[in-house]
Amino acid sequence: MTSETKWTDAVPAGKRTETDDELNGLRHLIEGARVVLWDFDGPVCRLFAGHSAKRVANDLASWLESRGLHGLLTETERESLDPHVVLRAVDRRHPGSDLVTELEERLTREELRATASAMPTPYADPLIRTWTAVGSRLAVATNNSPRAVREYLASRGLGACFTPHIYGRTRELSHLKPDPHCINRALDAMAAAPATALMIGDAPTDLLAARAAGVPFLGYARNERKDMLLRNAGATAVVHSLATVLRLVRAGAQA
Repeated sequence: MTSETKWTDAVPAGKRTETDDELNGLRHLIEGARVVLWDFDGPVCRLFAGHSAKRVANDLASWLESRGLHGLLTETERESLDPHVVLRAVDRRHPGSDLVTELEERLTREELRATASAMPTPYADPLIRTWTAVGSRLAVATNNSPRAVREYLASRGLGACFTPHIYGRTRELSHLKPDPHCINRALDAMAAAPATALMIGDAPTDLLAARAAGVPFLGYARNERKDMLLRNAGATAVVHSLATVLRLVRAGAQA
């Protein structure tokens, strides 16, 4: 998709609509947000939509095996769909090592390649621009490489909506969510109180990180499986489409 891709305000087919009580809760979250913190892969785009995350995870595992480290991963970790699982596993066993540094750099290169075929999350682009236009400050707080985030945002013409507030993966992998490190970095840099912020994420790790930082949380679930994972983790505000959020932000601006 190109930067000219347009989305309508219609609720996508098959997506549930929110009840009046849910809409009131969402409105309260949105009205209280002076700073909006976005997870990247999920709420902003599907980073690996055209560049399989499973293949990336398998490639990382194969690279370890080529170095004679076949036994470093468990069978479950080796078969994971998530390259971050592989990265975390190696860091737990060899924290701060050159091996972890090289593995992280390999993952960063794969994420950078993935930005070329990443699929924008429906309504994310206009929601980001609208929130910026009404005076909210935005930041990205993600486990992905900040280099990949900047590359993607620039390709969509969204860089100015976030710059310089992009807080992603560092070499200190113990700081990955659910650790609240990236959220706290954003809050500190923006001099924002946790209660005045809102975290948008699509995974239980996002919820746990937001909770640890004292930041209200809004879950984005593109399917029922994501919805179940978020709600089982304790999320009480979850949307299946950012169209709902966009409508509420626009309505608040016109009130």
